[in-house]
Amino acid sequence: MEWTKNVSDLKNQLIATVADRMSTTVHKATSISEEYLGDLLGDRFQDTVLLRYFGLTKIPLLFLVSPRVLGVSGDGSAVRIPLNRMTRNHLGSMYFGTLAIGADCVVALLAMHFIKESGKEISLVFKDFRANFLKRAEDDVVFTCDQGGEVKKLVDEAIATGERVSGPISAHAQNATGAQEVVAEFVLTLSLKIKTAKH
Repeated sequence: MEWTKNVSDLKNQLIATVADRMSTTVHKATSISEEYLGDLLGDRFQDTVLLRYFGLTKIPLLFLVSPRVLGVSGDGSAVRIPLNRMTRNHLGSMYFGTLAIGADCVVALLAMHFIKESGKEISLVFKDFRANFLKRAEDDVVFTCDQGGEVKKLVDEAIATGERVSGPISAHAQNATGAQEVVAEFVLTLSLKIKTAKH
């Protein structure tokens, strides 16, 4: 009968549509898995593990805010810190102490990148810290520093002179999602000195 044929055709179309969507979903899931595994085995994961291990063994507060390295190169660095029970204040936004840790972390990470490249032992500290808090950070926050050239010059100067050298390095923080508005700006004076052999 005609209606039976129509129902049968509709059923076959429905099966084909579902199968096609399942295939698309599996393909997307596979792509996501490959991307996740690439990230898991890549530099970002390794840098995150090293950063958190350093925090655990040297600076426990750094470890407690769970920083995740998004990238570090000769141009700059980026770190993400989640908004959670450990990092928020009484108003539910990111505590300004956490924001300070993020700024410290992203600039130090960039400096360590160049120190590692140099093959030298160089001590790293911050002489001062200035912050301009623009608005409440009500989401995870991404900290970035794009002054790779300036940081490298300081590292090279510290090696060439053997003296302590210092210079201002800028960083900023922005919401990780949504409008990704800048919530804070920082200027840290990075101070470097090559370590001398002890006799």
